[in-house]
Amino acid sequence: MNIERLKLYHFPATRSARVKWLLHELMEEDEFDVQTVSLYDLEQYSESYRMKNPNHNVPMLEITTSDGQTLTMLESGAMVTLLADLYPQKRLAPAIDSPLRVDYLQMLYFGCSWVDMMLWQIRVQTHLLPEDQKDQRTIDRYADKFRNEVEPQLADRLEQHDFILGDEFSAADCVMGQNVMWARAYGLCQPEIFGRYMSIFSKRPAFIQAYADAKQFKLESPNRPNPG
Repeated sequence: MNIERLKLYHFPATRSARVKWLLHELMEEDEFDVQTVSLYDLEQYSESYRMKNPNHNVPMLEITTSDGQTLTMLESGAMVTLLADLYPQKRLAPAIDSPLRVDYLQMLYFGCSWVDMMLWQIRVQTHLLPEDQKDQRTIDRYADKFRNEVEPQLADRLEQHDFILGDEFSAADCVMGQNVMWARAYGLCQPEIFGRYMSIFSKRPAFIQAYADAKQFKLESPNRPNPG
């Protein structure tokens, strides 16, 4: 696939930031476009945005190919997988025929599915639902599950190596690094090993560029319909 241009629809410090981070790892800043979708102003529910993205979420990635096609992706894990594979010279994903590919895909999709789901439930119940719909039992259940099942798996890896797959940074760290920051905002991933991990990846120039807008993010959205 010959790519003419990439455009990321993004909101600071959300799951779209993992894709923005990877784009900065792979490309120069002027080689792709970023358009902010104002989630706090409910722009994601506008007719024009929902025509492109019926899931009314970020990230959304538009890929314009050299033959004039526009391809659209809505899932951050799929974006990370595709982009890392499209730029093999950057060595951010193991080759398809490498045994390391198995662990890479496992951790990337563990982060984008099971881990995301637990953190999203905690966020929804803590900060996004109306007070009469919040359920502290749900928060406690997922926080306990995260603390007792997810954290030990990640900590075991990080005790041995600097990054999720070993001593080399990979696209899986764009996902898990973002998840660790998300978890720490809710009192999870507090052991020092996670602080050490953050201190390592947060020094990367691509991370600094990708999260330069993070102060725009607020835990509580001032205007919102019930999350779906």
